Amino acid sequence: MVKTLRETELYAPIKQLLDEQGYTVKSEIGSADVVACRDEEDPIIVEMKTGFSLSLFHQAIARQAITESVYIAVPRGRGQAFQKALKSNLGLCKRLGIGLMTVRLKDGLVEVHSDPAPFRPRLSKPKRARLLREFAKRVGDPNTGGATRSGLMTAYRQDALKCLHFLNTNGATKASKVAAACNVENARRLMADDHYGWFERVETGIYGLTPNGLQALRDYAKELKKLVKR
Repeated sequence: MVKTLRETELYAPIKQLLDEQGYTVKSEIGSADVVACRDEEDPIIVEMKTGFSLSLFHQAIARQAITESVYIAVPRGRGQAFQKALKSNLGLCKRLGIGLMTVRLKDGLVEVHSDPAPFRPRLSKPKRARLLREFAKRVGDPNTGGATRSGLMTAYRQDALKCLHFLNTNGATKASKVAAACNVENARRLMADDHYGWFERVETGIYGLTPNGLQALRDYAKELKKLVKR
């Protein structure tokens, strides 16, 4: 029988950790799960749950109206799934200015992964450049906002379709000619890499279509009409 975790199992290890740091710790004060006070410092509030959840973050955000020192605490799990959840939720905590603790229930080890602090976002110039480059290069607005990433019409896919259409019309062609005719500078690399399975090298530097390429012409006929018109 699988044991059901309870929030109360987190309390004793967290209380011990804070006691050892000179805090007076009490539970269930008002709406807060754990409150710790030391001298004239701001109180610490810890909100506990048996796992990461939206309601846990809602509670922590609400406690920020009382003190800047707010933590969330969850049991420490095992395996890649928990590590992935820990990493993503740690990032969210940092953005919200919330601290994060985990409790290893088998021995009561409490690990503080981050302390509450103002979040200062670091902008990534390379990511910004990639975003704007894709925006500028993509023809029209072929996707619907909120669609899954699989099968999205990217600028790269549009370039591949231009090459595909040219080869279908003109037959196997030298890559440099395809690049010039389609205004796709990286046509040679695009066809050589063949991420979609649409192209095959007939001779050195000369490319034609595969059966998958012919099928793609049918699958993307609507998008091709828009691209060719331009």
